[in-house]
Amino acid sequence: MNPTALVTGASRGIGRAIAHALAQEGWSVCINYLEHQDAAEELAHELFSEGHQALSFQADVADRSAVEAMIQAAAKTLGPIELLVNNAGTAQYGLFQDISDDEWNRILAVNLTGPRNTIQAVLPHMIREKRGNIINLSSIWGLRGASCEAAYASTKAAVIGLTRSLALELAPSNIRVNCIAPGCIATDMVRVLSAETQAMLVEQTPLGRLGTPDDIANAVLFLASEKAAFLTGQVLTADGGFIV
Repeated sequence: MNPTALVTGASRGIGRAIAHALAQEGWSVCINYLEHQDAAEELAHELFSEGHQALSFQADVADRSAVEAMIQAAAKTLGPIELLVNNAGTAQYGLFQDISDDEWNRILAVNLTGPRNTIQAVLPHMIREKRGNIINLSSIWGLRGASCEAAYASTKAAVIGLTRSLALELAPSNIRVNCIAPGCIATDMVRVLSAETQAMLVEQTPLGRLGTPDDIANAVLFLASEKAAFLTGQVLTADGGFIV
């Protein structure tokens, strides 16, 4: 039986690429989504037609009970989660003094409490089996800060702190915890920017292009593999040299 991976926010963009890449490498994949049911089910059907095991499941990662229900359903259908990829996230662009309580709380709930919820839900099995792999998605803005995205950058910096702390705490149980910090990736979050802004981001990237979801998926494949067996507590920055 293939090992099982859970990818949050996997209906589109980076999460979709990660789920597809893991399936190609022999993982059974639980595709978490919140709003894009058709896209998630389409991906699950696509993977199934290719001979892979996949399950789409709607859950708000900020809702602990919904997360626990998802973990139980995935374990029953595919097997216990042995790889968790915390990709789900949300952002709000605007001046710091203008952000509302609801906007602030929602960003923290999804980007930081979400990983807390999923990690706590998968840990009992991982600790019992003395194996497991957790990969959190941060951002280069969590490393350097981002004007007009203070809430988002704050949560992504916190994800790095969570990653490093859990790497130390869980190492005795042979559970690896690492983090990927994507740069400017060609996803819906970037496509909504003006052509001028996108061109500026490309110009600021030493490799001269935006990243692709597959670039991040390949980084996940590495950290999920035995080739990274001695890596834990690390932040792999995949940004084309943006913050070198």
